[in-house]
Amino acid sequence: MNEPFKKVPWGKLSADEVRTRQDRTLKNFIRKKVIPHCAHYRKVFRESGIEAGDVRGGDDLAKLPFTEKADLASAVVEERIRDFLILPDPKALRREPANIMRALLTGPARTRLALDREYRPILLTSTMGRSADPVPFLYTARDVDHLRMLGLRIMEAGEATREDRVMNVFPYAPHLAYWLTYHAAEAEGAFHLGTGGGKTLGTDGNVRLLGKIRPTVLVGMPTFVYHMLQRALELGVKVDSLKVIALGGEKAPDGLRRKLAGLAGELGSDDVRTLATYGFTEAKAAWPECATSPFDESTGYHLSPELGLVEIVNPKTGDPVKEGQPGEVVHTLLDARGTIVMRYRTGDLVEGGLTRKPCPACGRMVPRLLGRISRVSERRRMQLGKLKGALVDFNELEVILDDVKGIGAWQLELRKVTDDPL
Repeated sequence: MNEPFKKVPWGKLSADEVRTRQDRTLKNFIRKKVIPHCAHYRKVFRESGIEAGDVRGGDDLAKLPFTEKADLASAVVEERIRDFLILPDPKALRREPANIMRALLTGPARTRLALDREYRPILLTSTMGRSADPVPFLYTARDVDHLRMLGLRIMEAGEATREDRVMNVFPYAPHLAYWLTYHAAEAEGAFHLGTGGGKTLGTDGNVRLLGKIRPTVLVGMPTFVYHMLQRALELGVKVDSLKVIALGGEKAPDGLRRKLAGLAGELGSDDVRTLATYGFTEAKAAWPECATSPFDESTGYHLSPELGLVEIVNPKTGDPVKEGQPGEVVHTLLDARGTIVMRYRTGDLVEGGLTRKPCPACGRMVPRLLGRISRVSERRRMQLGKLKGALVDFNELEVILDDVKGIGAWQLELRKVTDDPL
C-alpha cells in the first residue's frame, strides 16, 4: 500500500494531536524537500533571512511572506514557473543516506523507480486564466495517490460505494475538478462516465446519457447541472436513480441546491442529497461537506490536515484571526511534490472561519471551513453600493436571487438609463 493510503485515523484525533502531526510534517517538508529542491522557496527563505529550523510548525509560518496570485502569474510570464517545482538534482538524491540504504536493500533499479514515482511529473492541471495566463500545476505519481485519497474522502462524505454509478459532467480539461472526480470513482472502484460537459456532447447529449446510464451520483458545475436537469424535464426524460448531486468548480448557493433537488424530484429522484466541495488548483485538493438535504444547514468543508495547512487571516492586515472568526483562506501544502505553494493567499473569504469541533453530521474531528465563501475582490467591489440614496448589500441580493423559483443562473448589470446622472 502506498504511503498516502496509510490508515491514520485523522477524523478521530484531537485538535492538539492534529496540530502536532501537522507541525512535524511541515518541519520535515521544509527541511528535506522545500529548501533543498525548490528554487523559488529556497530564494524566499534566503531573502527573508529565515533558516529551515526557524519554522518548527504552523505558528511559525507567519515568518514567511505570502505567495500571491501575482507571484505565480509573473513566474509564468517570465518563464520561471519551474522554480515552484520540487525538482531535485539526481546526483544529490543518490547521495541522501535514505536513498543509499534503499539502494542497498532493494537494488539501484527499484530505487530509481521509487524516486521517479515520487518526483517525476506525470499530470498537469491548470488555473482557468480568466484575468491572466493559465498557471500550470504539475503532479507526480505520489500526488496522484493523494488525489485518489481525497477522492475517496469525497465519496465517503457522499456515502457512495463501489456499487454507485458516477456521471461526471465537468468539462474535459486540465482542471482539478474533472481529474479529482475521475480518481474518486477509480479509487472506490465505482463505474464512472465522464461526458466532457456541454461543450463536448451538448446539453441534449448529456441529457440522453443521463436517461440511459441512470447515475446514482451526478457531479458537475452547479449552473450546468441545473441547466441539464431543466432540459431533461423539458424533454420528458425520467431519472429516478439519483441519490447525490455533488457540486464543484463554482459557488453552490443554498437556493440553487434546493432548486436542483426540486428538479431531481420532478424527474423521479426523491430525497436527493447535495454535496458541495471547495477547492482550488493551487491546493491540488478539494474538500467536501457531508452530503445532506439541501434544506439542512451545511456541515462545512472537511479539510485533509495531513496534506495541507489552512490559516485564516484578516484580508486587510494579513494577521491571523481567532478560530471561528471570518477571514481570508491561506493555504500551505505539507506533503506535495511537483508544483508547490506555501502561504498562498487564495483571495477567498470564509464567513465562519475555521473550526476544530466535531462535525455535527459525521462526528469527524478534522478541521472544517464554515459558512459562505466569496471572493475578496467581489466583496471589495460589490459589498455596498449607493443607488439614489439607498444602500444595497449585493451579497444579500445574491442570496435573494438564488432563492427565487425559476431562476437558475443570473447576471447583474448596473447602468444608467438614458444617461440619467442620478
